[in-house]
Amino acid sequence: MQTLQFTKMHGLGNDFMVIDGIHQPFDANAETISAWANRHTGVGFDQLLVVEQASDAAYDFRYRIFNADGSEVEQDGNGARCFFRFVREKNLTPKDEILVQTARGVIVLRQAENNGVVVNMGSPKFNPAEIPFIPDSSADKNRLTHIVVAGTLSIPLVCVNVGNPHAVVLVDDVANAPVAQWGAKIERHAQFPERVNVGFMQVLDRNHIRLRVFERGVGETLACGTGACAAVVAGVRLGLLDNAVTVSQTGGDLLIEWKDNQDILMTGPAETVFEGSITL
Repeated sequence: MQTLQFTKMHGLGNDFMVIDGIHQPFDANAETISAWANRHTGVGFDQLLVVEQASDAAYDFRYRIFNADGSEVEQDGNGARCFFRFVREKNLTPKDEILVQTARGVIVLRQAENNGVVVNMGSPKFNPAEIPFIPDSSADKNRLTHIVVAGTLSIPLVCVNVGNPHAVVLVDDVANAPVAQWGAKIERHAQFPERVNVGFMQVLDRNHIRLRVFERGVGETLACGTGACAAVVAGVRLGLLDNAVTVSQTGGDLLIEWKDNQDILMTGPAETVFEGSITL
């Protein structure tokens, strides 16, 4: 039997099991990961993060992310901050800035003031094929807002890929938004062939929003870093937000900065909760 060492971490309550896959073998399947994610009988987490050796010497690490249902996904912003804190605390790197490979490209992570972490999330993508999203017709592909029909519901949303696919829905009051019901319908809608994360955004003013996110393969989480990025990008493109926005989620606040044709910068905390081991 193999004993696997791990660290439990969180970013604004979005929690992770983090594994050093460089110094110990990691080869868990979806069923095992799902069992670990169970909050009653397992470790309990929203995502599993794995640190691996980069495939190219130009980069510092490879970053893999698995949802609570065991599915592997492309990116996680809160997880990226925890990833940076983990490799620094485990003395895997002395650097204040690192380049990390993900399934959707390279991200830059660096130390910020007040023990925070800045994540350069790269540039958002809007082409439906890159999200991916299947518009109703070719004439609709360049529209900013799309209408998705789910049963008797016709839901307007903005689609964007920020390392993973997101659909952003504007609401008047996020506290009373139908996050679970609409989120579940949109996540697996046929127009999103790889499923989608669904954000519900309330604009407070041009520099402040409230947000709740239904993450694919997880459900609603206390915070979502990529969801915060997607919401701000959508709000800027709709003309509702300025270029530096505080995103308030149940778990706390993130600062998201974005100007058209530039990379998205996300700044926020990352915390270690405990160290543990699990037997395979």
